[in-house]
Order: sequence, then C-alpha cells, then structure tokens
Amino acid sequence: MASYQKRGKNSFLLVVELGYDAAGKRNKRTKTIKIDDEKLLRTKKKLDDHLKKELYKFQMEVESGEYIKPERMSLREFVRHWEKNYAEENLSPGTLESYNSHLDVHILPVFGDMRLEQIRPKHILDFLSDLRKEKKLSGSTVQYSYRVLRNVFERAREWEFVTENVIAKVQRPRAEKRKAKDNVYDEQEVEGIFKAMESEPLHWQVFISLALSCGFRRGENLALETDKINWGKNQIKIDQAIVRGEKGRAVLKDPKSYTSTRIVTVPESIMLLLKQLHMKNMKLRSDAGDYWKEEKHNWLFCNDDGTHFYPTTPTTWWRRFTERKKIRYIRLHDLRHTSATFLINQGVHAKVISERLGHADIRITMDTYGRVLEAADQEAANKLNDIFTKKEIRNS
Repeated sequence: MASYQKRGKNSFLLVVELGYDAAGKRNKRTKTIKIDDEKLLRTKKKLDDHLKKELYKFQMEVESGEYIKPERMSLREFVRHWEKNYAEENLSPGTLESYNSHLDVHILPVFGDMRLEQIRPKHILDFLSDLRKEKKLSGSTVQYSYRVLRNVFERAREWEFVTENVIAKVQRPRAEKRKAKDNVYDEQEVEGIFKAMESEPLHWQVFISLALSCGFRRGENLALETDKINWGKNQIKIDQAIVRGEKGRAVLKDPKSYTSTRIVTVPESIMLLLKQLHMKNMKLRSDAGDYWKEEKHNWLFCNDDGTHFYPTTPTTWWRRFTERKKIRYIRLHDLRHTSATFLINQGVHAKVISERLGHADIRITMDTYGRVLEAADQEAANKLNDIFTKKEIRNS
C-alpha cells in the first residue's frame, strides 16, 4: 500500500507500507519531497498526477530494495544516485567523464564509505590539504575536486538527503595564478610561429591561424564545415563543437553556451588559406573514391577518408610542433587568450571581444582579461594625458 499526504505549504510525505514485522509493528518507508513549481501547486489535477508518479517511483525503489534511508546512505551510494538522476542529464559527456575520474581517483577512496551526514567541513579541509601537500597535486586539480564535491553535496541538499551543503562552508581552494605574459604570446612570438609554420601541413597552418585570429576553441575549430563559411563576406558561423565524450568517444555537440553560437569575421589573409585548404580537401575527396567514408559532413579539418580529427589530435600536434621548433610552449587554448589580448591592445571594445569569443556574458571577458584591460585603460589615459598636456602648453 502506498499513499501521500501534505506536510507543509509545498512539501509532501510519501509513504510505502510493507506489511508488519515479527513484533506486529507496521513496516513502512517514508520520503519527503518538495515542489517549488507554483503553477503545479495551484492545479489540483496536475499536482495529483505528479505526486502519483513520484509515489510510484518511490514504491518501485522500496520494493526492489534500491531505496536506502538518507541517514544511512554512504557517499559512494549517493554518487550512483547523483549520476543517474542528475549528472547524466545535466553534464556534458566530457564533463561527466572528468567528474567521475576525480570521484574514482581522489574522492571516493577517502569518503566513499562514510555516510553523508558524517562528512564535516574538517574532513574536507584535511582532504584538500592532503591533495595539495602530500600528493603534490596542482592547485587547479585540487580546485576541481572541490568543485565536484560541492556539486554532489548540493544535489544531496536539494533532495533532502542532508540538511546542508557542508562543502559550501569550506572556502574554495585557490589555483596558482599565472602571470598574463606567461600564458599568451607577444607579437614577435606570433610572427615567429607563423614563420615556423610555413613548412607545416596546410591544415595546421589554418587551424592555428584561426585560433590566433578568431579565438576559436579547439572543439569549434574541429567542427568547422565548409558550408559554415561565407566566402563573400569573409565570415564563419560557429554553431557546433567536437569534444571528447564518455569513454573517450568523439561527440558532436552544441557550443558551450547560447552565445557561443556566433558569426565571426576572418582576416582576408586567413581567408586565402581557408580557400586553399578547401580546394585541397575537394581534390582529396575526388582522389579517395570509395575510400572516402564521410558522407554527411564536409569537415574542414579531416583525415584522408573525410572523417574529422579526433579531439586531442590538435593538442598532441601543437606540443610536438613547439618542441620541434623550439617555441616557448603555452597551451593550445591559450592561443585564444593571445587573440583576445591582441584585440584589447588594439583598443577593441570589450563587448566586441566578448561576442567574438562567444562568451556567455561580458563579465566573463572582464574577469578573464581584467588585468590586460586595466593595462590598456591606463595606456589610453596616458595618451589622453599627453593630448591635454600639449593643449595646456599651447594655451599658456
């Protein structure tokens, strides 16, 4: 027998009865759920239907033995619940894989067998300290483990497995701050890169040129198709990306955010390279004949059979290229930062840069490039000061 009853303004108690125990006492399981949808609360039939569905799911969990009382649930057991009911639907395949990696390698070996309510802020502080001092992990790795834990416990709080998110009481660890000059190239270095690339395959010349001139993310570059290029207007439409998904499988997905879908104008010199690569790919397809596998997409960056490059291929090539050519190494993603820094130094407005990079909000641009923008602003003030100083001298 199963039933539900109202407990508060928007909370309901689900009850599943399992008969009587050996002492003749009623054996039942209960679960409290909250409904925040005001429209649902005001519509009796829809509310009843929703509660019946929740009650049915709860009953199936109890009768199948899957239900565990929140106060008895270990973190390892809750993580399975979190993955099934939240992570698989709300996280991208690549992010889920990364979260699971941190859970399996760092978090569950320490906290897996502890019950949720047993984990306190002190345990988290000791854990983060151990990652940093004993295991010698980077600040960004420690920070990521904190992020994963906080996400898991936030779901536990929302679903009332715990009364509070204890992770939120612990300050977010700091990652090492790299100096701006360390993770971008200056103009002289970029000139050296272009010169070194003259002997490299055409597709890599185009790939790196687009990263530097347009700030495209690696996955956005990989997902470029020739029908996304407006040859007359020198523009490229960014509306998809190729990323690593679950178990390393390549996945074609929507851009990182809504505003990541954008149209970017490309310098004329880069467009000439694009046209050369397009013509080269057309010949490649013609010569391949039956060997050509890709029928649906015309990838700009493709293998000899027309299939797109694997997501990590550009990163591997970039590291080897910088080693071969004795070029100061920065991450491939930092070419995007180099592009933004060049635009800032040229006096381009932050709003334009934000749209060109596909940031969800201009505040992301301001936060990411705050120091560079501040330096550019100071330079602008100095130039204005020179103008006004000359004016005062003329008027004196």
